[in-house]
Amino acid sequence: MRAVVSRVSTAAVTVDGEVVGEIGPGLLSLVGVARHDDPGRARALARKIHELRIFPGPDGELSASDLGLPVLVVSQFTLYADTRKGRRPSWQDAAPGDLAEPLVEDVVAELRARGCTVATGRFGARMQVRSVNDGPMTLLLEV
Repeated sequence: MRAVVSRVSTAAVTVDGEVVGEIGPGLLSLVGVARHDDPGRARALARKIHELRIFPGPDGELSASDLGLPVLVVSQFTLYADTRKGRRPSWQDAAPGDLAEPLVEDVVAELRARGCTVATGRFGARMQVRSVNDGPMTLLLEV
């Protein structure tokens, strides 16, 4: 699994003109699922997102967990695009929707089980994602 995680002042997801998820400040996490991923990887990714120490604190860096900050999770199959050949991305490494959706839901469930407030996009929908990066601070996580 992969996630592109950004520290944000605000972030929101809109589907068909309706805001379906919104946070701020916190983390925006675009989550991609590969064909070989499983629930264990989803739990590990959620833990990494929640405990990632990228917020400034008085005695060093703090995590969303430390600060009680929310996470906006948006499914993003395009994180597994293979662009090494030609001009057209290949999606062969991305998990099909019937495998990916429950694993993205597992990430959300694990974050919530850890006490995190989680907002989400809508799986499979055409979404507009808006964010104001803080820093900017954006990282690629893989498990």
